[in-house]
Formats: sequence, structure tokens, C-alpha cells
Amino acid sequence: MRKVVLLVRSDDRKRVDAVVRAMLAMQRRSWEQGVAAQALLELGENDLVTLLARDAVVNQNEDGRLALNADRFAVADPGANGEPVLFAAGRTGDPSLADAARRMAGYLLERAPRSAHGTIYHLEGESQMWVDSFYMVPPFLAVAGFPAEAVKQVEGLRAVLWDSQAQLFHHIWDEGRQHFKRPQHWGVGNGWAAAGMTRVVAALPGDMTGDKTRLCGYIRETIDGCRRWIREDGLFHDILDDAGSFVETNAAQMLAYSAFRGVAGGWLPREYLDVAGRLRQAAIAKVDTEGLVQGVCGAPNFDRPGTAVEGQAFHILMESASG
Repeated sequence: MRKVVLLVRSDDRKRVDAVVRAMLAMQRRSWEQGVAAQALLELGENDLVTLLARDAVVNQNEDGRLALNADRFAVADPGANGEPVLFAAGRTGDPSLADAARRMAGYLLERAPRSAHGTIYHLEGESQMWVDSFYMVPPFLAVAGFPAEAVKQVEGLRAVLWDSQAQLFHHIWDEGRQHFKRPQHWGVGNGWAAAGMTRVVAALPGDMTGDKTRLCGYIRETIDGCRRWIREDGLFHDILDDAGSFVETNAAQMLAYSAFRGVAGGWLPREYLDVAGRLRQAAIAKVDTEGLVQGVCGAPNFDRPGTAVEGQAFHILMESASG
């Protein structure tokens, strides 16, 4: 998805530039490299996208997984780098980048471990499906020319993770043990799902209207399920329906991004701009003088409030979508 938006107001641009600088100073794992590059892609920072894409290829594993440095057991996360690498290949004409994108797609299509129904697992050695995978795998498959497989992955993840009663996604399903390893309705996890499906919808070809309509309905359900848990300050608890969990910033950014894109794409009513705007203002208030988005699920373990690459990246994505 490439939606370059000019941030007209100088104070908005100064804030976003500060967020970019802080993000680029952070250490990054495979999915963090990918989401950072995606954010810069939507911001129109093509030179930086190409540089991040090249380094993802420097750290490409022999089996095709991109940006695989410390997180050697990651299956789905490296896929987040696929779209930036594909973009950089087209922009530069560099055949090594094009080959790297093909190898990443080949890993996901042919070698990644998966369930009997074909849904890709999140980690090596574990038969687990994570809500995070909505963002890591299907969007790249859609832009890489495999839209039917992208939709199949969305449907497979939703089949096991969607809680129709709560109208929210669970975090982790263990297929081998047939139980939820983490049944909680994680705010950022629901953000990964909404934003990932939003990117898939944008990438599906025009003749897949039925699939688009269905996925748009899924995204709207997710946003509606989450919006019931917006706090008075415009943020969410880390576990959406658990007021005892910490107050978290990134879910607001992820859902605002999805809502802004939905309205712009014509598949969400304009009333969702009010929701997105409220979430956006709450997130803006969490950016400090150094450009760090405070209060997101913090690195390295994402189990407490702090700062993280994904929090920086989704601030940029949110602002690119809001214009």
C-alpha cells in the first residue's frame, strides 16, 4: 500500500519528522524493520525505504526470510519486509532486491510451517497462530501477486482467533494443543488485525469484490468491537476489556490508521472520522519532545508501557492516513 500524503501543517510535519528520527535510532527486529519501512513508504520517504529494504536483504536467511537477525524462530514476522523490498526493487531496478522479494514469497507459499487447513504458524517449532500475523503475512502476499492466498490466510486466522461474542480477537491459538495460549483481547493485537486487513483490502484486485466486501466487514466489526472500550482520554487498556491492565497508546494509533483508510477508501462511513480523530489526538498527546511515542507496549517484551519501533511506525502511518 502506497498512499503518500503531504502533511501541510508545519507543526504536524515537525512532530512526524521527530518521530521518524527517533524510530531510525532504535534497534529493530524483523517485523520492526518491516513496519518502519512501510511507514516511511506511506510517508513518501522513498530513499529511506530503499535503505531499510536493502538492510532487510543483508539479513535475509537462506530460506528466504527477510531481516532475520536475532529472532531466528520467526516465521510470519519477516513477511512485513516484503512490500518495502518489492517497492525498492521496482524503484531501483535492482534484480537482487526483486529476487529477495521472490524468495520471501516463496518461503511463505512453500516452506513456512502451517496448519492442516493451510494457515501459516507464527513461530518455528510451535503450532501457534498469532493475531499479529494478520499484518505480517497477508498484505505482502496480496501485493506480491497472490491475493487469493492472502485472503485464505486472513480467513484462517479469523476462524480460530475471532471471538464473536466479545467482537474482538484473541491473541494466540495453539493448534497442536487445541487451546488458547493467550486468550486475552490484546489491544495491539486487534490493531494488527484491523491494520493488516486494511492493507489487504487496498491491495486486492478489482475483480475480487466479494472478498473485499467481506474483509471490509471484518475490519468494521473489529473497530466497532474495540471502540466500546475507548477510555475517556481516548486511549485503551492493554487488554481491551481488562481495566486492571496498563493504559496503552499504540492500539489507538493502529485503529485510527485503519479508520482513516477505511473512510478514504469508501468502505467506512464518514462518522468513523470522529472516532479516528479522537484516537489520533490522544496519541499525539503522547509524543514527547524527543519524538518518542510514550506509553505503547514497550520493547523488548511488550508487556509494559514504554517505547517501541512499532509505536513510532504507527504514529507515522496514522498521520499519513489522516491527511
